[in-house]
Amino acid sequence: VQLQASGGGLVQAGDSLRLSCATSGLRLRTFAVGWFRQAPGKEREFVGRFTLSAGLTAYADSVKGRFTISSDNAKNTVYLQMNSLKPKDTAIYYCAADLLVTSVCQIIVARYRNWGQGTQVTVSS
Repeated sequence: VQLQASGGGLVQAGDSLRLSCATSGLRLRTFAVGWFRQAPGKEREFVGRFTLSAGLTAYADSVKGRFTISSDNAKNTVYLQMNSLKPKDTAIYYCAADLLVTSVCQIIVARYRNWGQGTQVTVSS
């Protein structure tokens, strides 16, 4: 299983970015894909989860209403659309995947065994 996150960059507050998580070696219909972020000096935190088989997306309260996760199954790619970005959204964003991730454990970093390398998002004020 391999994941590669891309699409980060430097934007201003209020702007939008779309991150991509290209996957290989897994089937989106059987894996859950999570998005996490890690700001300097802070722990990695849950942003959202996408489970195609359940038609389910879930988001952290801090991004709910601003971020949207979607997928292109033909490309085995999951996207994180980020709107109305704020300086506090500045972080390295990672995508991760594993089987049988439920709402109970979706926020737990260790629950995901497969990780991409991360992409930097910087939001200036």
